[in-house]
Amino acid sequence: MRIGIDIMGGDFAPEATVLGAIQAQKKLASTTELILIGDENKITKILEREKVDPSIFTIFHSSEVIEMDDHPAKAFAKKTHSSISIGFNLLKSGRIDGFASAGNTGAMLVGIHYSVKTIPGVIRPAIGTFIPNETDVPTLILDVGLNPDTKPDVLYQYGIMGSVYVKSVLKKSNPRVALLNIGKEESKGNLAIRSAYELMSDSPHFNFVGNQEANQLFSNKLADVIVCDGFVGNIVLKEGEAFYKLLRKRNIKDEFFEKFNFENFGGSTILGASGIVVIGHGISSPKAIMNMIFHTRDMVKADLVSEIIKEIK
Repeated sequence: MRIGIDIMGGDFAPEATVLGAIQAQKKLASTTELILIGDENKITKILEREKVDPSIFTIFHSSEVIEMDDHPAKAFAKKTHSSISIGFNLLKSGRIDGFASAGNTGAMLVGIHYSVKTIPGVIRPAIGTFIPNETDVPTLILDVGLNPDTKPDVLYQYGIMGSVYVKSVLKKSNPRVALLNIGKEESKGNLAIRSAYELMSDSPHFNFVGNQEANQLFSNKLADVIVCDGFVGNIVLKEGEAFYKLLRKRNIKDEFFEKFNFENFGGSTILGASGIVVIGHGISSPKAIMNMIFHTRDMVKADLVSEIIKEIK
């Protein structure tokens, strides 16, 4: 298994990304190879400072960087020697099995569109991520920002992809899929949500359990997969982040609330892409980068893309 890491992506790159790769490499099986994509001179200097032999990694030099404030499409087209562009070329050619970056999210999405593309039959890909609950297995929620306005058939496919993800990666059989709504009754919600409910209630592709209200999100009593449009999902995700920051600010420490720390999840999955792509938070620390790499490994190991293809067909 070969995992590519955008070393130049993130607010604290390349320091945090190289240190995260070092931490991950120590815990990964010998059959997993990490491919560091970035400025070779900067990478080597950090490795030598940390007394790590550079030969344990494969390094692909990039002479350009797509910055966080760059226009995604323009930067991806013009900066062909950037770490993100090189990473997608390696993924497309099969030289790496998965690609992870905490860099410019827009450029990563453009890279999917122009490089590995989406799985045939997938109307729109989605960003799927985890939210904590009272069990040891987190809840998958999608979409959390890619498509702010989605039609019923797109939400239906989110249910398919989310269910496949939980079965393949989390190894949970017959996962429960719910539609995030303002009430439990099927008559609640806007037109798109009500229409999606009708489609999902008759689905042979996943175990639909109905609507779920926001006050049940962190209990896991109803669902393992939460489906919503990217507008609502992004608000849910950022509210969780704000909640965690507030608790830390008030010096409130609790084992359950620590699950809200994004560093523990590492990154978000692009479900529906024809390659394994994981996007990390821009402020990722070495720990977050390490977990982003582990997250990528788990999806490659589960052969997630092939499993989604089978179900979409």
